[in-house]
Amino acid sequence: MTIIIHENALTYEQSKELSRTFGTPEKNQNHFRIHAEQVDLDKLKSLSDKWQIDMNILPETFDPTNVKLVISDMDSTLIGIECVDEIADMMNIKPQVAEITEAAMRGELNFEASLTQRVQLLAGLETDALQKVYDERLLLNSGAETWLSGLKEQKIAFALVSGGFTFFTERLQKELDIDFTRANVLEEENGRLTGKVKGSIVGAQAKADFLQELCDQLDISLNQTIAIGDGANDLLMMTEAGLSIAYHAKPKVQAQSNVALNYGGLDKVLDFIG
Repeated sequence: MTIIIHENALTYEQSKELSRTFGTPEKNQNHFRIHAEQVDLDKLKSLSDKWQIDMNILPETFDPTNVKLVISDMDSTLIGIECVDEIADMMNIKPQVAEITEAAMRGELNFEASLTQRVQLLAGLETDALQKVYDERLLLNSGAETWLSGLKEQKIAFALVSGGFTFFTERLQKELDIDFTRANVLEEENGRLTGKVKGSIVGAQAKADFLQELCDQLDISLNQTIAIGDGANDLLMMTEAGLSIAYHAKPKVQAQSNVALNYGGLDKVLDFIG
């Protein structure tokens, strides 16, 4: 099996302990890999926590040299905010909305019902506030641009899917040259939000369906895909992919994912490819 050490330089002591415990670390671009017969998972986690370095084992069913599509959640994955919470802040109701968001991401609330509830609270807000959130509050998570440019170099398609809103996914698509996007459409009337979402809600099942739709469109198999997310509504999509990555994710998501990134940025996703 293959252990990935998501670090571009190891100290002498780290290298020595890894060699003694698992095998010799071999440098592979910006990370290290160890090929081991057996792995003590508790020991691996202990060293990861001790050094605050992500360490993962690649599933034997996944071929890192044959990735054709990466699909990612938006809020708190590609970007560092939850857009609906920041929109709510424009109405001074962020704490109420953020509490619902957090519970939904932990899997404690039905996502579709919780989104309907949160969007209703935004009724009457001027749509100009959305642009203000995009301009003033939306930041890419660390390593995002390196990650996306790395995928472009390797001719790997990238899809952004979100339980958030097309107002943000469409602008990110244009800014970052993203191949595919899907998200919810906020209904507007006379320059204000109505408190409703147009059409069916993009939730967990819709995310998984979008992944399958893209595989059919690109004529690839699910095993040639990577899915990355942080919340409970990403799990169906992640389960379908060849490799599922929990990114600074909720415990429930980490427990059901193949691998996890808890310390590094999004550029570390490239370590799983090639």
